[in-house]
Amino acid sequence: MRVRVDHARCQGHARCFKLAPHIFELDEDGYNRMPPTEVDESQRDIVERAVLACPERAIIIEDDADEGDSRNAQSVRGG
Repeated sequence: MRVRVDHARCQGHARCFKLAPHIFELDEDGYNRMPPTEVDESQRDIVERAVLACPERAIIIEDDADEGDSRNAQSVRGG
């Protein structure tokens, strides 16, 4: 799966980093500036928790192109 951050939405709450510092990167000001990153499927649970923890809905999970699925906080929540 691919994880990306909408940098225009990120407000530097750093909840993603607190949950998964091995996945997410912060800049010197505390904003998530990681590029789109391939993350092993075994990390899906922690990434989905980070998606849900993001108050700005800035984290997006993009599944394999075959599935055509892109999920952010709204779709993970079921809304």
